[in-house]
Amino acid sequence: MAEQPAPNPTAKVSTPTTSSEQSSRGTRQDLQLASASRVKSQLPSERSSPKHATKEASGQSATPACAAAMTQAIPLQTLPPREVRKEALNPRLIAKAPADHGSRTTVLEKLHGAIVKLNSKLASSKDSSNECFILTPDELIIMALDEEEKVAKESQAVYSNVIRQRIFRFMKMSSEDWVNAVKDHLNDRYYKTPIQTVETTQAPEPTEARLSVREEIFLVTYLTTPLEGLEDLDYVTKVPSQADIELAEQAAANSQGWEKCDRCSSRFEVFPGRRDDGKLTSGGECIYHPNRLYKPRRKKTDIATGSSEPYYPCCSEGIATSSGCTKAETHVFKFRDAKRLAMIQQFERTPARPEKGPMDPVSLDCEMGYTTMGLELIRLTALSWPEGRELLDILVRPMGEILDFNTRFSGICSKQYASAVPYGTQTPDPTSSSSNKPMQLVESPAAARELLFGLLQPETPLIGHAIENDLNACRVIHPTVIDTVLLYPAQGGLPYRISLKTLSLNHLEREIQSGDNGHDSREDALATGDLVRIRARECWKVLKDKGWTFKDDVLVPPPGAELQDVRQVAKSLQKPPGLKRNNPDS
Repeated sequence: MAEQPAPNPTAKVSTPTTSSEQSSRGTRQDLQLASASRVKSQLPSERSSPKHATKEASGQSATPACAAAMTQAIPLQTLPPREVRKEALNPRLIAKAPADHGSRTTVLEKLHGAIVKLNSKLASSKDSSNECFILTPDELIIMALDEEEKVAKESQAVYSNVIRQRIFRFMKMSSEDWVNAVKDHLNDRYYKTPIQTVETTQAPEPTEARLSVREEIFLVTYLTTPLEGLEDLDYVTKVPSQADIELAEQAAANSQGWEKCDRCSSRFEVFPGRRDDGKLTSGGECIYHPNRLYKPRRKKTDIATGSSEPYYPCCSEGIATSSGCTKAETHVFKFRDAKRLAMIQQFERTPARPEKGPMDPVSLDCEMGYTTMGLELIRLTALSWPEGRELLDILVRPMGEILDFNTRFSGICSKQYASAVPYGTQTPDPTSSSSNKPMQLVESPAAARELLFGLLQPETPLIGHAIENDLNACRVIHPTVIDTVLLYPAQGGLPYRISLKTLSLNHLEREIQSGDNGHDSREDALATGDLVRIRARECWKVLKDKGWTFKDDVLVPPPGAELQDVRQVAKSLQKPPGLKRNNPDS
């Protein structure tokens, strides 16, 4: 069927649905609502993560009206009928439940109650343009079941935290955001062909905290954190000496190739270069739990009912009933000690190259896989900040033989390595989608590090989440670092950390690391950079209220203030959730 042109040149508009199509039952209908973009998930607004392009960057208006904003081809008031099956408000059965049935039922009832209130509020509204988004009781139950099931399947390890955040978000949600949520739900469950909204004639007003790219870059330099004093948390700030490396070599010789498995804790032997029979490790198969042991919080009722036993979220089994639910061909190992890492490949400081001049901030994310040398770098992604433009995205050939690509976390598989082309090779079809293009491969971690150094000066802000892992994998010591683990501290402080997945969901309203194909380093680097943008804008809002201004992309303090005061303002924002932030005036 031919498509009708939309006023927005970037929009996609489907043809009107015929009466026969409208009357079809039991199948997904050929229609999709246009979901209004949400400010938090649009950082930066001019682009979005590839996995969220349909929701975040379709050129849609930030706050479209329900009736007036739709194309004339299919008015919202005449949406095709939906067949809703009846279901009880009872958690759906899934293969690996993240919690017991009673706990899931409790949170499901709270979730359902929150969306019922939102639906009732919309029904009592005098704005008739949103009447098409008022759900029936059966549709409300389906929506609650879908929401709970999605979290249960995709966030098993952090189910309790994520579902609480989801309920809290619904409880605090505005009517406009509720309409957007209903649109997303209807799109996912019933409709599939996008219908684009008509752009409103009046552009959205800029937020008070909006900054230009150069202003953001100037401000972000005050969000950096010195790493000295954090060496116990695996941040490496000094190049290990030759004496340190010799001690590590002696310890490795004494171990005679025996290591402790990082997954099942068994002892096994490693054979770099392969044993005579072709094996790389001893010990046979590795049987393990892919998720860490979860220990339920103590409750006041534990005195009467007894405390809940720890269990593994991956299979819901306790310690005594299961030795593992997943099998791998070999055991694997890793080490964190800087001396042992330097024994394999020495660390280097970011070199100063005056001829390049100042370099803009870089958002970094790396993926690692298990080899006969430990946990090694296998993918490196660097994006420009704040634009999120790809600067470098390469596969890396590790120094040891690969034992396990760690696909569940790295997202890398043998097929990608087999189809990779040497770095610098021009792709045959530059117009093909990035997902179909073969990745480029460099021949060593040292070569990857040199490419990264080409994007940096010592004073260039390097952005990452738990960035010590990325820096150690690259064997880089960089003095100017912004770590979102430190920007968004956990309640108990270090070594406790909030995962990037949770931070992205809470602050960006963006779900990452939720598929079956593992992490995507580009997606992670993008989310990390956007989290830093949020902190920079929060900092600017405080400074603006105190009389600070920008002139020619340089921050100008009010009378009596100094530029170094910006660091104090930034530090006051870095408080764990649940704690009051310090008053910058005090």
